[in-house]
Amino acid sequence: MVLWIVLNGVILIAAYFLGSFPTGFLLGKALQGIDIREHGSKSTGATNVLRTLGKGPGATVLIVDVLKGAAAIAVAQWAYTSSAGLLGYQPETVNPGAWMPWTVVLAGLAVVLGHSKSIWLKFQGGKSVATGLGLLLMLNWQVGLTMLGIFSLVLALSRMVSLSSISAVLALPILMVLFHQPIAYLCLGIVGGLYVVWRHWANIERILAGTEPRLGQKSTA
Repeated sequence: MVLWIVLNGVILIAAYFLGSFPTGFLLGKALQGIDIREHGSKSTGATNVLRTLGKGPGATVLIVDVLKGAAAIAVAQWAYTSSAGLLGYQPETVNPGAWMPWTVVLAGLAVVLGHSKSIWLKFQGGKSVATGLGLLLMLNWQVGLTMLGIFSLVLALSRMVSLSSISAVLALPILMVLFHQPIAYLCLGIVGGLYVVWRHWANIERILAGTEPRLGQKSTA
């Protein structure tokens, strides 16, 4: 049992550090010698990088951040399944098949937390939407693609990335139910969705005030 606890701890730490990789910050420094946290919305995510550095860097950050989320889930699944036979287990105490969804979900939350609260950036970061998409595509591609479809539809209608992100994550628990996902994944949808909405609180205030920038406009806050 102790070895399983240690394994889970290692998986969560690895997921957090994957999420912490400061893609947008490093591109800002490399391309223009700037701290992206001092520009636009102050976020290190793809949207602020797009507005501040341009389409190429924005697309790069988007892709890398999606891959961070996917990699965290892939590492968690691989580590859990490959270690099951090596560590051994007692069916009445530790059942790898039963507990793996919860370990994977915790790894997903850890990579999201790492992206938004990076240890390398004094616990600052992005809004975790792209990283969240990556982990969802690994958990269940139908849920991930449907969430992406909701995001794209709202973006086409509103031209606001923040509103599109909020709409997509609010639909996430419903999608988990519709696609008959494990209860662990439903919990991820609720907790992760609320966290992403909280990360967008300043955006929500600007949306209500009518000052939220639309796609193609420069962010002033």
